[in-house]
Amino acid sequence: MAKISYYTEEGLNRLKAELVELKTKGRTAIAHQIAEARDKGDLSENAEYDAAKDAQGLHELKISKLEEVLSNARVLDESTIDTSLVSVLSKVKIKNVKSGAEMLYTLVSEEEADLKAGRISVGSPIGKGLLGKRVGETAEIKVPAGVLEFKVIEIAR
Repeated sequence: MAKISYYTEEGLNRLKAELVELKTKGRTAIAHQIAEARDKGDLSENAEYDAAKDAQGLHELKISKLEEVLSNARVLDESTIDTSLVSVLSKVKIKNVKSGAEMLYTLVSEEEADLKAGRISVGSPIGKGLLGKRVGETAEIKVPAGVLEFKVIEIAR
């Protein structure tokens, strides 16, 4: 069964633009590489031709996967989301109980995650651990370095 993923409108538009780019310019570039390699002679001993055909297969696989992601993608209407608990597209201010460090993250789909921009995936250990928590609750999250405790300070949209 296909897994439904929720996106911001901006994130979904970015994926659609990437698909259009792959189908147009990407396919054209690979077709050009194959034609160039074919012009160089005997195809049975032409490594350049083989490499171009392999690149074409990988490119088509990437297009296929992106089409599958888009077919299961939904835009999440932020105005209908309950802000009393952490969910997809929540902006969550958390505090590391042990170190006292505070962080602000937005929980997004895996494809939109960007740690430098403060956007973490709902599929990541921290994202999963925060889902469903309310302000004041503490989440014990198992990460590769051990178990971390985060207290939810604030939830916003």
